[in-house]
Amino acid sequence: MAKRSLLGAWTRLLNRSGHALARAAVKQQKALLKSAAKPKVTPRRKPAAAPLQATVTAKPKPKPRRAASRVGRIVQPALKALAEQQRFPRAPGDWLPGLAVGPAGARRFTLYRPAALRGGLLARLAPAPLLVMLHGCAQTGRDLAFSSRMHRLAERHGFFVLYPEQDTLAHPQGCWRWYELRAGHAQAEAQTLQLMVDQVALRHPVDRQRVALAGLSAGAGMAALLATREPLRYAAVVMHSGVAPGSARSTATGLQAMRGHGQVALPEGMLPPPLLVLQGSADRLVDPVNGRNAVHAWAQAHGARSTASRRVQRGQRHAMTVTDHRGRGRRLVARLCEIDGLGHAWSGGAAGLAHSDPAGPDASALTWGFCDACFRQVSGTT
Repeated sequence: MAKRSLLGAWTRLLNRSGHALARAAVKQQKALLKSAAKPKVTPRRKPAAAPLQATVTAKPKPKPRRAASRVGRIVQPALKALAEQQRFPRAPGDWLPGLAVGPAGARRFTLYRPAALRGGLLARLAPAPLLVMLHGCAQTGRDLAFSSRMHRLAERHGFFVLYPEQDTLAHPQGCWRWYELRAGHAQAEAQTLQLMVDQVALRHPVDRQRVALAGLSAGAGMAALLATREPLRYAAVVMHSGVAPGSARSTATGLQAMRGHGQVALPEGMLPPPLLVLQGSADRLVDPVNGRNAVHAWAQAHGARSTASRRVQRGQRHAMTVTDHRGRGRRLVARLCEIDGLGHAWSGGAAGLAHSDPAGPDASALTWGFCDACFRQVSGTT
């Protein structure tokens, strides 16, 4: 009896739990059907934030101010004028810039190389002469190149032309300090120029036996100083409106020498290379007596005698008086050309330039003719 009652209790409990599970299953099925009947709504995603640089809009460029345009109108012509000041004359050959360093510091230079002396990578060119052209005060190598037009003769006869540049930090007016012997500036600049010549001769086919010096005003004094310091290195020297070395030892005595109150003092026992002096009779900066004193000192050093003077005039150009001094074997030692009416300027130079007189005889042609004759003397072809 007890077993039957216990079994019945279990049966009733199972029936009740089965009904409960069934009801729960029905509820779950109805919920699933309702959810399936409803349309799916996907949640909207918020757009990703754009990078910071994309959100920053570029500011419009400000319009150029009138002041800037005014500055441009002023600066552009100045830059063009500066470039024009650095330009050398147009020529078939090349203007090669360079820099030499010596006891006086760094000095710039420009070398003119004729077209015939360019050569190629494997070309072997015969050594050619070199003419060093030293500018005067308030002048540059470019100014002397335009005035003398020596590059035209170089193109025709096949020689190099070297234009050294004095530094305005060394002298405000760009003067070569030929007179500063006491302070040592003259010797330092002369040595720097000599190193410059050596540098050019190493890089180009220069005949060391045919190197000559020429200069105007202060450049003439420096050319003569170089020639007396290293007489065996140079075949000729040309002084145009200059003062001979030894006439001054400072700035004060240099001014006195320019007025004709100096005395030429060449090193004892030294035989300087042949000298050509070009001097204007109307020169108000360098007294014409300086040219005569220089030629006299050269003649004394060589024991030379003067020949009869001769008058020379071509066309309407200024006339000149030419006096030669010849040493042993009738070798030309010194020549003086005194030009009537010429002031302190390059004789026969281009018109419209400072320190240039187109009415005088062609100093460039006279310079090259004298140097070429001296080159032939050295080589023994005269």
